[in-house]
Amino acid sequence: MSDPFAQFKAVQREGWSLFLPLEMFTTIPAAKLVSFARIAPTDTVLDVGCGTGVVAVTAARLGAKVQGLDLAATLLGRAKENASIAQVPVEFTEGDAEALPFTDASFNVVVSQFGHMFAPRPAVAIAEMLRVLKPGGRIAFSTWPTELYVGKLFALVGRNMPAPPAGAPAPSPPPQWGDPNIVRERLGSAVKDLLFERATMIVPALSVQHARLSFETTLGPLVKLVAALAGEPERLAHLRAELEGLIGEIFVDNELRQHFLMSRATKR
Repeated sequence: MSDPFAQFKAVQREGWSLFLPLEMFTTIPAAKLVSFARIAPTDTVLDVGCGTGVVAVTAARLGAKVQGLDLAATLLGRAKENASIAQVPVEFTEGDAEALPFTDASFNVVVSQFGHMFAPRPAVAIAEMLRVLKPGGRIAFSTWPTELYVGKLFALVGRNMPAPPAGAPAPSPPPQWGDPNIVRERLGSAVKDLLFERATMIVPALSVQHARLSFETTLGPLVKLVAALAGEPERLAHLRAELEGLIGEIFVDNELRQHFLMSRATKR
């Protein structure tokens, strides 16, 4: 069966290949997610949307048997380097969160740090993550709440993106995964003991403008939007002004304090 979001995923694959400079900011949140997921040395772990492998490597350093999966080959190349430097064995696979290339009940922990939330069909992605999770296993992920900075950023990008071709399916907005009520609905009766916790990612920046430039050259959806508006200087200037306004709300003492949500549940 053909994938109606194949072109969308191809664009994502290209856009997220620019993420590498943001890797360091995600390393401390990775440790928070590994701890929140209660990963232990005896666990078999799948990291969905693993990016540069910061969660996978952190879990492997504990002794867990870890596999990571991501759409972007460039990020997986960096993930392999990170695992090699840390001297831990992690198996990385290029693949799609909506079609995980693993058999049923293969893992007793499935995690995702700001990864699975970009799958265009949440019901498909979560069904796949639960399919490969053993009964009694834990699913845990970090996401961005809609009402806070990153959620607002993606809403801003969404409002300014060119309209999709007529008849093209619309992907689900990623920040919806940051709403506990939506998480609860999407996981449904397949899980028990659902728990939420908030944490903060600290991103250093010399100025609001410095942060804006960093994001518009590394954050996949924003990179795409800036390129799309290259021939419309007034719209691009307006976008940048709005973005700097959002950044200014969380810029204190040369830090951006980006709050995120962690969710954890046990598969029935």
